[in-house]
Amino acid sequence: MWDMLQAVVLGVIQGLTEFLPISSSAHLRIFPELFGWGDPGAAFTAVIQIGTELAVLIYFRKDILRIASMWLRSLVKPELRGHLDARMGWFIIIGSLPIVVLGVLLKDVIEKDFRNLWVIAILLIVMGLVLGAADRFGRSDKEIKQMTLRDAVLMGGAQALALVPGVSRSGATLSMGRALGYDREAATRYAFLLAIPAVVGAGAFELRKIGEPVAAGETDYGWGPTVVATVVSFVVGYAAIAWLLRYVSTRSYTPFVLYRVVLGTATLVLLGVGVLHA
Repeated sequence: MWDMLQAVVLGVIQGLTEFLPISSSAHLRIFPELFGWGDPGAAFTAVIQIGTELAVLIYFRKDILRIASMWLRSLVKPELRGHLDARMGWFIIIGSLPIVVLGVLLKDVIEKDFRNLWVIAILLIVMGLVLGAADRFGRSDKEIKQMTLRDAVLMGGAQALALVPGVSRSGATLSMGRALGYDREAATRYAFLLAIPAVVGAGAFELRKIGEPVAAGETDYGWGPTVVATVVSFVVGYAAIAWLLRYVSTRSYTPFVLYRVVLGTATLVLLGVGVLHA
């Protein structure tokens, strides 16, 4: 029963933090450690993110079906290849390649070294400042229809940095998008569409590890709590997604920058005094 209650809390944390540029994986590493629950592990973290991405799939279902349909039709009809939706299909596919390649090459490092709380805390601060600078000094003269292959690859490369907890998938992609001159709405739209293959793919890949013996220092939640956390993350994420997307799309990222700096600094202090263990 206690494992189930923990799973509910972790599902709520995932649902509330996935869509904001504050790193859901960092929260799923810091707060369980603070509560004395230990590290839930990379596999658990990846799998429950499927819940929030399912919320994205449902919320963006019309856009996804339209893009997929136009992309498939463009494969046999050359005259459709210049259409925005056809190009967006290719941008999402190609933009997903960096995180797939690095995820495979750095698999062991991601699951061990990158989950160190010192690393996570520092990246919360550094990438928060990067996000703030990109949002403050980036132009806003590009719309989604102006996206190029180069920009899609650069934003995909930025997303790959989120293999390290503390970076934030949406935060890194938004930072690059703003630095390239895209307005917040365009950067946010592409960031969420780009995340779908990466998150669903990673979660599906890690499914096989649920129920297996975990590494030292990790909490063994097993299938029951993992399913509960995934369902909760979907419900909470879907309930919050409309408001969160609207907020991130149209307003300054300053509150998130400040939050990241405060959380990162607090984590460093707690590590320094021994309350948290890296």
